[in-house]
Amino acid sequence: MLAGAALVLTLVIVLVSLSFRRRDSAGSAAGGDDAWQVRVWIIGLGLAFPMTVLAALLAYGLIVGERLLPREGDDVARVGAEARLSAWTFTYEDAPGHRTDGILHIPAGRPVDVAITTADVIHSFWVPRLAGKLDAIPGRVNVLRIEADAPGRYEGVSAEFSGVGYDGFTFTVTAHDPAGWDAFLRDDPE
Repeated sequence: MLAGAALVLTLVIVLVSLSFRRRDSAGSAAGGDDAWQVRVWIIGLGLAFPMTVLAALLAYGLIVGERLLPREGDDVARVGAEARLSAWTFTYEDAPGHRTDGILHIPAGRPVDVAITTADVIHSFWVPRLAGKLDAIPGRVNVLRIEADAPGRYEGVSAEFSGVGYDGFTFTVTAHDPAGWDAFLRDDPE
């Protein structure tokens, strides 16, 4: 996306600089040339170019967004995330009774559906390196698909104003390799 944005910015800068250059007197004497140039600028660069860029961004968003939607499958891990005023509590479908506070454990390389809810006010669940942000709303369960490509630690944050101290309301996602995930599921939850 950075490369695409840089390309668009460069093209816009070149076009703006071309629009400010002086025309020689021979070019402006033709008369009909000016009307044609105006049409090129308005129709070609004012309509066609933005529509092409927006269509490309829409296609990219649909392709990437499709990967984030929850889907059924044998390899999907399911976890629950419940927010409270200053803490997240996580539960694991593969390990009933297993519960962690402030640290979400997931398998790396597998999709994970996070069922997000809250016990009090609206919060948001956001792990910038893994997926988009989704709100936790009282009385409702929202599902977000996340996936870590590699084992490691990922920082999460509640980016919704939810009262005093919301800016320090963070959590950690720990992605495990297959052996580490199995060991986590076998651990005693107490």
